[in-house]
Amino acid sequence: MSEDSFRFGQKRFFDDKNFPRGFSKSGEFTLSEAELLSLYGDTMQAFEAGDLEPETAEEKHFVKVLKHPNKANTKLEHVWLKYTKLTREPKKFHTLNSTTNKRVEQYEYVESPPEDEVA
Repeated sequence: MSEDSFRFGQKRFFDDKNFPRGFSKSGEFTLSEAELLSLYGDTMQAFEAGDLEPETAEEKHFVKVLKHPNKANTKLEHVWLKYTKLTREPKKFHTLNSTTNKRVEQYEYVESPPEDEVA
């Protein structure tokens, strides 16, 4: 990916609603992914919203990837798909708890003779 193949955003991209401490401190993105999102996120968001028309081949491919995510090739495309998945799909949350409604079996302690005393 050359610098001329994909336009930088007009401003740095932030998402304070979903990532209030920033992309790099969220634990969801690597440092390089966070940097790519910050630099190109504004442009990628404009492509997705239809506010910006693609000019280069890479930008045109990115717009196609928005419709067909399984065709993602570049790091930018993968990072944007990861970002949209994290922000638009509900997080899976698993709890570990027990209910008191279940019947608890009672065990009695029965003393048995040691094995060497058994006849």
